[in-house]
Amino acid sequence: MRTPQIEIIAHTSIRKGMAKMVIRKAELKDIAGIAKVHVDSWRTTYKGIVPDTFLNSLSYESREQIWKRGIEENHIYIAEDENGQIVGFATGGKERTGKYEAYKGELYAIYLFEEQQGNGLGKKLIKSVVDDLLDKKLNSMLIWALEENPACGFYEKLGGKKVDTAEIEIDGQKLGEIAFGWNDLSGIFVKDGLNEKNS
Repeated sequence: MRTPQIEIIAHTSIRKGMAKMVIRKAELKDIAGIAKVHVDSWRTTYKGIVPDTFLNSLSYESREQIWKRGIEENHIYIAEDENGQIVGFATGGKERTGKYEAYKGELYAIYLFEEQQGNGLGKKLIKSVVDDLLDKKLNSMLIWALEENPACGFYEKLGGKKVDTAEIEIDGQKLGEIAFGWNDLSGIFVKDGLNEKNS
């Protein structure tokens, strides 16, 4: 059984309809907003998948402590709307287990408010993490996701290949996980951004 791990999962401007979104590297002052996205997105994404007892136990304060440590260890990229509200974030770094020779980097976490999903913002956040990994000479990447996470289709559409499965336990409930991998990060990019399969 895989041990559950805490997901420690230049400005870029994009437009969602008429709303301007900014993606930038997070600072300590952003921790509260990151924690809110983390908790709220878990509660919407994993409702009916992860036990309610666990989801109800999540707190902004405890996640703030986790992300204070996380921001010291890795770059975190945030998406904020035109009002300066953080609506999503992503982070990554060196693959944590050392068990996957073909995958040097890892996308530790990517979270968006439910209403911000499906508009291209997730791709932009992943691009920021991938650029960071490439700068660190980490040319491949994997991400772990719960099998029932709707984002699994998103990772496959971006060219992620299933490379492993595992089982974790959350509040007494056993859940399956899938690792998706990209063995050449430069291959998921085209001139104008991420290369989506079959697009």
